[in-house]
Amino acid sequence: MFIDELIITVKGGDGGDGVVSFRREKFVPRGGPDGGDGGKGGDVYFEARSGISTLFHLKGKNLF
Repeated sequence: MFIDELIITVKGGDGGDGVVSFRREKFVPRGGPDGGDGGKGGDVYFEARSGISTLFHLKGKNLF
């Protein structure tokens, strides 16, 4: 059987939560925030190969 089109769902990483942190300075009573943002999350890469002529081997799979 020949399959040349599939619908898949992909998701990269969520990234980090960041840091809840506040500055502490001698003459600033409530120094303000200095925490960092979380990371941007993971990337998803697709790689095409010329030796594969059908996507039949991927039919029915839901975990890659």
